[in-house]
Amino acid sequence: MHGELNLLHPIAPQQSDTLVLDALTRYVAQSGTRVGEKLPPERVLAEGLAVSRNTVREALKRWEALGIIVRKKGSGTFLQSEVTANDSFLSLRFKNDSATMLHALEVRRIIECEASALAAVRATESDLLFIEQKLGVMEKVHLSVGSAGAEDWQFHAAIYTAAHNPLLLQMVGGIYDLLHAFFESPPEQALFSDSFPLHRTLFEAIARREPETARRLSNDILNITERDMKEVINAAR
Repeated sequence: MHGELNLLHPIAPQQSDTLVLDALTRYVAQSGTRVGEKLPPERVLAEGLAVSRNTVREALKRWEALGIIVRKKGSGTFLQSEVTANDSFLSLRFKNDSATMLHALEVRRIIECEASALAAVRATESDLLFIEQKLGVMEKVHLSVGSAGAEDWQFHAAIYTAAHNPLLLQMVGGIYDLLHAFFESPPEQALFSDSFPLHRTLFEAIARREPETARRLSNDILNITERDMKEVINAAR
């Protein structure tokens, strides 16, 4: 029934579920699976991608939340939304849930600008060293592979920690999943490159104890994020 399973190719076992979903997107598009048709079992997909069944299961949960698939107990997983070869998890997310993504960014802006200002006032010397360490890792990865989504998140999380209000990190953590695709977009979708140098400028403002400058720079970074998001939304339509 699924003779096209040779279209599945192993991916590195430590890759994120975003990349698993991109691999599944290519499979669905290339195999010609149509809306209403059944996908192979999780076991078969996991074997084809050389990842664990749990990794595939977690990835499919993201598709299910977006309405791309429907999972019927006892029957299997069925395609519910059209998937093309040009799609990625990022574009599918925007096709199906762009409004929520932009709302999540708006919430992040409200929290993050103030968290940066608080960090400029409250950060200890050890906090500053930790933020700078995360910044260095982000810069190294970005310059090496063209993007550093996971490392970028660690940098911003260090700033939240330095604000010394644990609720701030918990609050933004609640919307992190909505922005997950952006933080883990692969290098060929290198987003937000224009904001890359602003991250060091932001750290320097925090280290100089300049809350207003830190607040403004955080807003500038998120302006670029919003611009790039809207470009992806328009391209996905």
